[in-house]
Amino acid sequence: MYNLKSKALVAFLVTTASLLPLIPPAARAETPDSETPKEVIVVGQKNVPITVVPRGLSVSLGVEQMDAVNAVNVEDLMKYTPNFFVRKRFIGDDNAVVALRGTNTIQSARTLVLIDGYVVSNFLGNRWDYPPKWNVVGPAEIRQFDIVYGPYSARYGGNSMGGVVSITTETPKKTGAYATGQVFTMPFKEYGFDETFSGYSLEGGLNYRQKDGPWSARASFRHFENVGQSMTYNLLAKSSASGVFTPVTGAYSDSRLATPVFGAASPVDVVQDQQRLRLGYAFDNGWKADALIMAWRTDQDLTDPRSWLRDSSGNPVLPTSAGTKVRFDGVNYVARGVTYSTSERQEFLTGFKLSGAWNGWDIRANLSNYAIPHWESRTSLDMVQVAGQQTVYGDIGWWSFDGSAERTFGRHTVAFGATSNLYQTESSTYNTSNWKTAANPVFASRTFGKTTISGAFVEDEIDLDGPVMTLGLRFDDWRAFEGGIATAAVNRGYPERHETSLSPKFSVQSDLGDDWNVQVSLGTATRFPTVGELFQGRINAGQSEIDPLSFDPNLKSEVSKDASLIVRRRLGKVLLTGSFFGQDIDNAIFSYQGVLDDGTVVSRYQNIDRMKQYGVEAIWESHDLLLDGLDVEASVSWMDARTVRSASAPAAEGVMFPRIPKWRTNGNVRYALTPKLKASVGWRLASRPNSDLFGLVRGGAYGFQTEYSFVDTKLTYALTPAVDVSLGVDNMNNDQAYVSHPLPQRTFMLELKYRT
Repeated sequence: MYNLKSKALVAFLVTTASLLPLIPPAARAETPDSETPKEVIVVGQKNVPITVVPRGLSVSLGVEQMDAVNAVNVEDLMKYTPNFFVRKRFIGDDNAVVALRGTNTIQSARTLVLIDGYVVSNFLGNRWDYPPKWNVVGPAEIRQFDIVYGPYSARYGGNSMGGVVSITTETPKKTGAYATGQVFTMPFKEYGFDETFSGYSLEGGLNYRQKDGPWSARASFRHFENVGQSMTYNLLAKSSASGVFTPVTGAYSDSRLATPVFGAASPVDVVQDQQRLRLGYAFDNGWKADALIMAWRTDQDLTDPRSWLRDSSGNPVLPTSAGTKVRFDGVNYVARGVTYSTSERQEFLTGFKLSGAWNGWDIRANLSNYAIPHWESRTSLDMVQVAGQQTVYGDIGWWSFDGSAERTFGRHTVAFGATSNLYQTESSTYNTSNWKTAANPVFASRTFGKTTISGAFVEDEIDLDGPVMTLGLRFDDWRAFEGGIATAAVNRGYPERHETSLSPKFSVQSDLGDDWNVQVSLGTATRFPTVGELFQGRINAGQSEIDPLSFDPNLKSEVSKDASLIVRRRLGKVLLTGSFFGQDIDNAIFSYQGVLDDGTVVSRYQNIDRMKQYGVEAIWESHDLLLDGLDVEASVSWMDARTVRSASAPAAEGVMFPRIPKWRTNGNVRYALTPKLKASVGWRLASRPNSDLFGLVRGGAYGFQTEYSFVDTKLTYALTPAVDVSLGVDNMNNDQAYVSHPLPQRTFMLELKYRT
């Protein structure tokens, strides 16, 4: 059950929203001339065009919303979006996966993320460690976020099953400079930790706009360092073995866990550097060309693991990979699983796009390549032995192309286009005599594979003298090839796979009088398996056979049927939006995860014959209500997502799907205390979801998916027209929450921002 604070706030929002339709309509507020056209239903900012097709619930976030957020990384800027959650475990976490509605935090391949039109979604896999590449840009460069829930436009492929996130950077409008400096700190206390973890970020850039000329450019950089709390705790495993068990102290008994906690992985020391160059050229005939080059390096050092066990003489007891026998509080246990590790990665994005008009058609095209030429991790076997493992990734990354043409013929606005991508991966693991230097590597295993999707779409938006109806159809052709797994004893390739899909779409929206809007959308989507789901299996301990439970190269594609109803009403300075949605998925691909007694996480992919979800979202927006300068944006959502049929796991049938809370509420209140001083309060709350497919694993501690209740604050003062200073606190109430791993505790941030 979620806590009393969550219940109280949810009840308040629901009660308030239910009473609002009874309020007599006030005089209608004037609508700015630049507001998005009426036929577009969009929550959030409405004074700039949305960059994605707004069918289904659509949210647009601009400067007003983003300035009210304590944002160190790009994904932070979306944290108060309705029915939305980003699984960010610490500041600088690479594995920040989006969870939209019933797309949970380990289904990363169900959300399409674009930055300036370039695909940055990591569809090499579908799990917590395949997040979008947020660091293509820095927070100081962002102009707006546009988020669409569900696959209701034919322009986007099956990976939009959960939704589409489009991030747009600011186009250089004049020559100038900008810079942001941040420091942040988090006192952290749990089990054997009572430490303060801190970091900083420096970001800056130069904008160039040629006076009376066609060229524009931006060169920018970002340097980031932080130490995040330990992500993994280690639990003692009960043992009935014979032999000598060393009496120990120092473990932590927690009634919420099956066995005591004896140690933890190292706090995560992260260093990141990014450099970006964007070039633009405006031709005399109205065409525009843009190019983006990005380089990103990240290093992670986890060389400070903890074992809190002590023997009778007070000496540390360091667990080995074979298991160290200990006796704690009169019970025999085995301790294992604590390791050292390091990781380093270099990534590059190069992209080019072209847009303009030709014979009455609006033409857009972009081509990009995301490459990871160097990626290596090294891990020890335990805290005692020098030996370990090295994992080296080979030719890994993706190509992506998107092109479209659009034109209006009377009542019809017709669009058609094509998309294509290629994703490829290869990784090799070696046993080493020295984990830190990777000395004397001996080949252990290798996995590899490629997938490609080529698609085409057509949409017709028809003006029906008020109502606007859109009909769409999408065709996709998917191939998986050159996939396999190998060891010194096994070398197995898998046959090429080929599938096609046809996905129809329908949407109609209309004004119902002066103060009402309604939109109905229907659609289907096919989400094909990723390279990682198909080919990245494991080898057994003897290095001779493939673990059949680790992967399935014959996974079926997920196919969803989706429906959305949006009703919106304006009550003077208040906008109320009710969103009702449903999704029925055949052959849902799920990464089963569980935590063993020693804290090791195991996972495997499998198809679930059928799962479905439905829910409702209530969204409140008000500006200058009661007080001039007071802005309130709040939402509450209720969802029911369940496994309907599962031949491979019938015990899961009828059970709430893992990692999806029934209740979620996000919101933000902003107020200008003086012309120079602005304040904001934000919140993110959710009820406790199931942690496993069968609903048997529920808890409020490490290893579980828990409820969360975060309240954030921020104060910003304008020192000069060009310089702002802000002080913020995230998780001000210091709620201890978990997504298996511990989430951040109370965090303080100081920021200085300059822009000419």
